[in-house]
Amino acid sequence: MERKMTRDEAWELLTEYTETPALLNHAKMVEAVMEHFAGLAGEDPEIWGVAGLLHDIDYEKYPDEHCIKAEEIMKEHGVDDVYIRAMKCHGYGICTDTVPESAMEKTLYTVDELTGLINAACLMRPSKSVLDIEVKSVKKKFKDKHFAAGVDRDIIRKGCEMLGMELDDVIGETIAGMRKKAEDIGLKGNL
Repeated sequence: MERKMTRDEAWELLTEYTETPALLNHAKMVEAVMEHFAGLAGEDPEIWGVAGLLHDIDYEKYPDEHCIKAEEIMKEHGVDDVYIRAMKCHGYGICTDTVPESAMEKTLYTVDELTGLINAACLMRPSKSVLDIEVKSVKKKFKDKHFAAGVDRDIIRKGCEMLGMELDDVIGETIAGMRKKAEDIGLKGNL
């Protein structure tokens, strides 16, 4: 790795291209989950977190060129290729043909959609919180195709296979990662 990016540098770059609170919040959710999974894998949480934070950097301004513009933006700002590759991998089969290979790339591919589903499930709860949601509640919402219909369940399933993990375990660890930053990602709710 040429140059490790700090969280502050990544946030500054992200906010240069993203203003929508929901998109910034999604970036922070993915960051939190990536940091958690890095810890489980014995990897550097800051590297994984930054990859999560930057994955949708182009989405607000260039939704039709998602991942293509992100690569240009990141290269222009001298962002290390490890982050660029991770970003491209999260769009595998949708807007890129970059196959996730490393544990970090596979994790980002898997948890991007899943955080969206869990976020939606939390907001439906009386508590509006990630702190009291259980795997079985999320699994029920996962099976209901009409709930958070924009979430691609096939990507989550493929990602679990890539990681060699059961869906229940991936959901459980994703919830655990989101709980660590519940307040920061707006999911402390009324607990």
